[in-house]
Amino acid sequence: MPKTEKKFTRWQLVKELRKHMKLSEKRSAAFSQNKIAKIAAYVMAGLMVFYLLFFAVMLALIANSATDITACELMFGILPIILVIDFFIRFMAQQTPSQLVKPYVLLPLGKYTCIDCFIFNNVTSGANLLWMALFVPFAIMSVVFSEGIWVTLAFLIALHLIIITNSQWYVIVRTLINKSLLWWLLPAAVYAILFSPWYIGKDAGFDKLCDFYANLGNLLPYGSIVAWCGLLLLLALVIFINRLLQYNSVYAELAKTETTEIKHVSQFTALDRFGQVGEYVKLEIKSIMRNKNIRKAFIMATSLVLVFSLLISFTDIYQGGMTIFLVVYNFALFGALMLTRVMCYEGNYIDCLMVHKENIISLLKAKYVLFTLLLVFPFLLMIPIMVMGKCSVLMMIAVMLLTAGPVNCVFLYMAVWNKQTIPLNTKFIGKGSAENNWIQVIVQFAAFLLPMFLFIFLPNLLDERLGYIIICLIGLAFILTHHYWIGDIYKRMMKRKYVNMEGLRSSR
Repeated sequence: MPKTEKKFTRWQLVKELRKHMKLSEKRSAAFSQNKIAKIAAYVMAGLMVFYLLFFAVMLALIANSATDITACELMFGILPIILVIDFFIRFMAQQTPSQLVKPYVLLPLGKYTCIDCFIFNNVTSGANLLWMALFVPFAIMSVVFSEGIWVTLAFLIALHLIIITNSQWYVIVRTLINKSLLWWLLPAAVYAILFSPWYIGKDAGFDKLCDFYANLGNLLPYGSIVAWCGLLLLLALVIFINRLLQYNSVYAELAKTETTEIKHVSQFTALDRFGQVGEYVKLEIKSIMRNKNIRKAFIMATSLVLVFSLLISFTDIYQGGMTIFLVVYNFALFGALMLTRVMCYEGNYIDCLMVHKENIISLLKAKYVLFTLLLVFPFLLMIPIMVMGKCSVLMMIAVMLLTAGPVNCVFLYMAVWNKQTIPLNTKFIGKGSAENNWIQVIVQFAAFLLPMFLFIFLPNLLDERLGYIIICLIGLAFILTHHYWIGDIYKRMMKRKYVNMEGLRSSR
């Protein structure tokens, strides 16, 4: 008798696809180096858990001593702030990964099967449990003994469902922003409505905001059917919207329905005098102008620099140490968002770059020149900060030179380790996502934090003026010796040439 063909249920297909995705991640060219960097990421997550435990204790002490508000009401009252923090932490640490769709297009699978697997992975992600480090200790210290075990369980389940809903909301926004940066207006409008009790009405203020959400959220632990139906309906709605959006985005890229129109191609003849380095500077500029993913990264960096410059120039939100942090952040943004991906975009045409012996070293010099010149943009935008006396001219020059020197040097060294290609235009259907490269994430955090510590401690240990002069000298030393350390990067790349080329080719 002929063998009957085995049919998978939808749940079995999702589990099988999830297994394939895990195997694909292990076979990725960046898997071995990501293992080391992930350990550092786990350490950082551990530190965050420690801070959440600390805040849980503080909130529990407040709840236990309060007479006009219950513990559940206190947590639900500050929940909007927690959701906003969660949303923006995801933007820094979690990016929408490429979806493994291409290998399954011709198979007899349901059209939403791969998308369902992606959403299932997102909903069951361990990152959604991180906030339990705040909620569970708080519940043990303040809820369980006063309200009982069932109210406590309902309280924790409701909070977890809200965090999952927020994770789906994040993926929706992230996907839309990948299409156009104008979609930033959507979360801005939603959060303006969410926080409207703070600034709308006769008794507007933070107390009114907390009271509004405390009363609303307090219905969940005590078993209000309407409240639970509303929460589950909201979760189902965002999952449905996310499912539809991911399907349309993925298959639009797969069918190549979006095209890039080139209206005019400038020759940039002024760069001809700089020889091969000038030619590669032209290539960098044209890549930013013509390729969707590079252009979006450039626009994102430019927009963030503009926003942060306006905030620290014309508001009092950031003062003291936070001003130093944002100034450092402003200068490092272009490199953090673009230069850390050195050779990832070039992986699309790596074979052409290997035709001549020293093409790569000219490319690295061109990138260094371009991203050093881009530092003039944040410097000009932050002139009002110097005029207003929020920071000195010497400090601003020191930050710019430090970024142009050691910070950009560290970013360029990623060329030695990057071996996973990022598509120039497609965003959702790549084989793997170099945007989830944990080494890049760690390098970005280091580039923001280490210079800030240098600017905080060195001027305090020494005279402020002397501290900034020393930082300027450090930056100048790296700038003047850039030929030597770029040569070292090139030599290290050539030692790993075949390993990196294999990874870049296999991840196209």
